[in-house]
Amino acid sequence: MKILECITVLKALGEENRLRLVRLLLTGPLGVNELAHASGLSQYNVSKHLRTLREAGLVDQEKRGQMRLYRVTDELRDHLRRNPNSLDLGCCTFHFDESAAPAR
Repeated sequence: MKILECITVLKALGEENRLRLVRLLLTGPLGVNELAHASGLSQYNVSKHLRTLREAGLVDQEKRGQMRLYRVTDELRDHLRRNPNSLDLGCCTFHFDESAAPAR
């Protein structure tokens, strides 16, 4: 994984709802409606969180017809394959498995 701006990633993943959205996206691409339903958040809030995650380089957007699907970036997915469900930023590590406590 390329070196990400640590502070940007920390801000993005330090919010519990964004961490939850990334965990959901690890299962595969999802639309805003699906993410809102699965997370219990409004579509508006999901969209705001996805923007932050995109700016941090953690999530990509792909357009399929009228729908926009979101997925974790190839870079993050590759990193997580090499380091099972853990994103090591050097200063801290985020665990994406469901059994791990949310990052605080």
